[in-house]
Amino acid sequence: MTDPLTEMLRGLRLDGVEYGRCQPSAPWATAYPAKAEAQFHFLAAGSAYLQAPDGEWTEMRPGDAVLLPRGDAHVLASEPGISPTPVDCLPRKPLCDGIVDLQCPCTDSNNLIFFAVMRFNVDKRHPLLNLMPDVMRTSDLAKSEPTIPPLLDAMMREVEMNRVGAGGILSRLADVLTATIIRTWVEHGCGDASGWLAAVRNPEVGRVLAAIHLDPAHDWSVNELARHMGASRSGFAQRFVSVVGETPARYVARMRMHQAHEWLREGQRVAAVAERLGYDSEASFSRAFKRVIGASPSHFREKRKDYGAATP
Repeated sequence: MTDPLTEMLRGLRLDGVEYGRCQPSAPWATAYPAKAEAQFHFLAAGSAYLQAPDGEWTEMRPGDAVLLPRGDAHVLASEPGISPTPVDCLPRKPLCDGIVDLQCPCTDSNNLIFFAVMRFNVDKRHPLLNLMPDVMRTSDLAKSEPTIPPLLDAMMREVEMNRVGAGGILSRLADVLTATIIRTWVEHGCGDASGWLAAVRNPEVGRVLAAIHLDPAHDWSVNELARHMGASRSGFAQRFVSVVGETPARYVARMRMHQAHEWLREGQRVAAVAERLGYDSEASFSRAFKRVIGASPSHFREKRKDYGAATP
């Protein structure tokens, strides 16, 4: 039988929003604002320091890569303490195959950094994303996953863009490496092994959670979910609450509204999302959405318009 975690990861996908590289000359510092998307950096050559969302500085060495799965604000610099330039203030020049060259004020061919902005197909409030650390480093995970070093080596060979099709290959490698980082973190139990992650690993409840997450738009009934566990309705509900910490109905409602949020971010109309989720009216959907998410659907439609205007 397939592991529930594997089932959930099968449904977790990444789409690249932007790929680029830069060759900054020291001293330099670049501030990356918080985004709805994940952010990824790969140091191919030279040296750099990362200031994580908690303010702590860590050194990056050639071949190091970091993923910020929730897209939190951070800084990359040649050394700590330099006043950073916002990344949105740096011009972008198309390079090749959908990759841009970040135009730093001064360049140094001895420094080479590749970056990517990637969008998950799930809301950032998804329990799996919430459990992830602010920063995930390949150096921490490579010992547990033997495929990470070869992926990094392949990226280093492509990042100089000296070969035909290097840009396209590099962007795909970044996608694969990011997915591998997440899978390795999950499979090797990094972080808190209690709470939601423990529930997913529970042999009974995990199957139910996997079914919900693989079809989050479905209006799951307690009877349907009880059949997935192979238990009676009352026995299932009691077991679910004891492991997950909330009722099945509340959990399903949260997942459905998170899916609705994703559809709204993609540009779908509120009425269309309400219909897809089986609501009789836009008003009833809007009330349910606000109850779970904390804001109206139209609020996120407006935010998407702002994002679309700001995206390069």
